[in-house]
Amino acid sequence: MDKEDMIRLLERRGISKRVLEAMKKVPRHLFVPPDVRKFAYEDRPLPIGEGQTISAPHMVAMMCEYLDLQKGHKVLEIGGGCGYHAAVMAELVGKEGKVITVERIESLADRAKQNLKLTGYDDVVEVVVGDGTLGYPPEAPYDRISVACAAPSVPPPLKEQLKIKGKMVIPVGSHSQILYLVKKKGEDGFDMEKLCEVVFVPLIGKHGFHM
Repeated sequence: MDKEDMIRLLERRGISKRVLEAMKKVPRHLFVPPDVRKFAYEDRPLPIGEGQTISAPHMVAMMCEYLDLQKGHKVLEIGGGCGYHAAVMAELVGKEGKVITVERIESLADRAKQNLKLTGYDDVVEVVVGDGTLGYPPEAPYDRISVACAAPSVPPPLKEQLKIKGKMVIPVGSHSQILYLVKKKGEDGFDMEKLCEVVFVPLIGKHGFHM
């Protein structure tokens, strides 16, 4: 499969033109390790080292759709991996927006920084090494939060750092996981909508699973 095949497949899944355009612009093959580059545009997760994976293209597209990312949004991503998902979100929020992506594994964070610089997204995306379950308070609050690892429950710091009327997508569960859309109605009021069954690597940290 090449990029055009991937886009056609996503189009058949009902992905919006705006998200398709963003994914068309981001060179996924430059974000994956050389040994799996030939599979870069297949609709499946791929290993990126350190026991982690890059999400399947349809999952990246769906999460972007559910978040309804707009120009100028400030986005927090948890589980930055190789930087690909952050790059797609950067296309959607534009130069006037900002994406802060938190990755706990330093070697992956370094690779994400290199990938984002190579592809020209380093002016919109900031990579931070740390415990994603704590969020990133210095840049809070956020219009949107995207979590790319499964948590036992929604970490309280992420709820606190979401703007009122903001949205978060997060997989919750251990072996059986559900992707939720979380909407913040007020200081302590949240709506949680079940979206679909998913499979993600675990979210490790203070408010996640323990090593």
